This record gives sequence, C-alpha cells and structure tokens, in this order.
Amino acid sequence: MTRKIGIIGMGHVGSTVAHGLIAQGIFDDYVLIDSNEAKVVADTLDFQDSLANSQYHANFIVNDYSALADADIIVSALGNIILQDNKDDNRFAELPFTSKEVIGVGQEIKKSGFKGILIVITNPVDVISQLYQKYTGLPREKVIGTGTLLDTARMKRALGDRLSVDPRSIEGYNLGEHGNSQFVAWSQVRVKGQAIQAFLNSEERNQVRYESMKGGHTVFRGKKYTSYGIATAAIRLVLAVLNDSHELMPVSHYFEAEDLYLGYPAVVGRSGIIEECQLQLNSSEEHSLAESAKIIRDNLDKALKNDFE
Repeated sequence: MTRKIGIIGMGHVGSTVAHGLIAQGIFDDYVLIDSNEAKVVADTLDFQDSLANSQYHANFIVNDYSALADADIIVSALGNIILQDNKDDNRFAELPFTSKEVIGVGQEIKKSGFKGILIVITNPVDVISQLYQKYTGLPREKVIGTGTLLDTARMKRALGDRLSVDPRSIEGYNLGEHGNSQFVAWSQVRVKGQAIQAFLNSEERNQVRYESMKGGHTVFRGKKYTSYGIATAAIRLVLAVLNDSHELMPVSHYFEAEDLYLGYPAVVGRSGIIEECQLQLNSSEEHSLAESAKIIRDNLDKALKNDFE
C-alpha cells in the first residue's frame, strides 16, 4: 500500500520535515507545495539528488493540490517567520499573514477531496488549526496542531539538564497556547517517580517555565528561524497517526471545555484525535488554562473578523 504525504510550505520547517521523513523512508510519495515555485522545485531536485546515496526511494509531485486527494496526511508549515522578529517575541505577529493564507489553502485542500489527517505547524498554531478546520470542513478530530508538544520538550530538556536525566524519562506537560501564555502544569511533572517539588524549589521551577516558554525565541534570535525541534515534534505526530500508535501527547486539538483549539494531552492515532485526556489540575493551573484560552479566543475573533488594526 502506497503511503503519501503532502507538505504545504517549504520554508525552513517544511523542508526539514520533508528531509526527516525522506531520510527515514516513511512515505513513498511526497506532494510538495509552496507559493515560491523556484524554492520548491529546487528542494525537490535536492531531495532527488540524495536518493542515490539513500536506503530508500521516494516519488515527488510539485505544486499540485489535486494530488492530495489520496494523501494519508497533510502537514501545513506555511508562514512568514520574519514577522516574528519583533521586540515582544509574540507568535501572533504572523496571524495577519497566516490567517489570510489559510483561507485559500484550506479551500484548495477541500476541493482536492482530501479525507486524511491535517497536521498544523503554522503559527499561531492554535488559532490556525481552528481556522483550517473551518475552511477545510474536515471533522475536528482530523485537524491537529503541534500545540505544546515542542514546549513540553523544551521543558523536559531544561529539567533534564538540571537533574542529569534524559528528557525522555521526564513525565509532564506544558499546556495552553503555543506562545507566551503557555504554562507548565507542575502538578503533572514526575522525575524518577517523584513529584518535581522533591527536586526543585519554586524559584527554580519558575526558571524552567521561563526557559521552556522562551526557548524558541532564543533559537530564533540566534539563527532567525527554528527548525529541528519543531520538525522533530511534527514527525513524531505524523508517525503517531500513520502507525495508529494511540500515543498520548500534548497537541493542539478541539478542547470542548473552552470550545476552541489549545494544547492539551490527547490520544492520537490513525483517525486523528481518539480521546482527550482528563488531567487533575490544581486551581491555579485551571486558572492559567482559562487565561491562555482567552488569549487564543481573542486572537481567533480578530482573525475571523480580519481585524488587525
């Protein structure tokens, strides 16, 4: 059975996702789409040049939305990262651009007849995931954003550095917006089977929270984009869908309690979001989640009204 994926947006992140998948031989067919035709054609030739030295073969289709009809997964990585080069490090800076792009792209996806899973990286990912669901008409469970999957990884990296533990051995989540209003749900964090309070005091935990929130901005300021961390998170999500792994991960999905998309743990498989996890958060964390949801909702309203003055 042929496996096919579409990647829309071949900038730093989209091309890194594509390379990671091609190098691992995950898909047979790749539909690569970008408004910058010279860039996507160049990337495709570059990928083709790699095949003679690879263990795997891959087929490529360029800038053909109709080829998405039988794709298993589409990844949206479109964006304009330079818009985030501002003093307040706000991912909503891309929203005036991406919210308009998503209308046309979403309509093209719908017209293609695509019935698979749409994975969204495009910033601000929570708002854009919800807009994609609206414009494609796909069921809510089939539109998934990377959400706080990367933020959680940054939190685990920061903790692992402090405690000399592999980040994969740390349990816990960052929740809410993939942006400045996210937070670490410390009530859920476990290291070596113990609550995090056994290892770090309040001030130290706050430093970790800040590092996980600002990690992306630190990378951005150094090289003017991020790529490896988010691409790896997206590939993990792609594999969870493709392999029907029923893996629990903090992704952006429709969160019924707030009636919008935000980062919260859910079980992911071939049909998309299979089940939402029910965390036992403390009152402070519940408040932080509600505050983060409000920020997402306010920006969603702006996007729907095209009101960015």
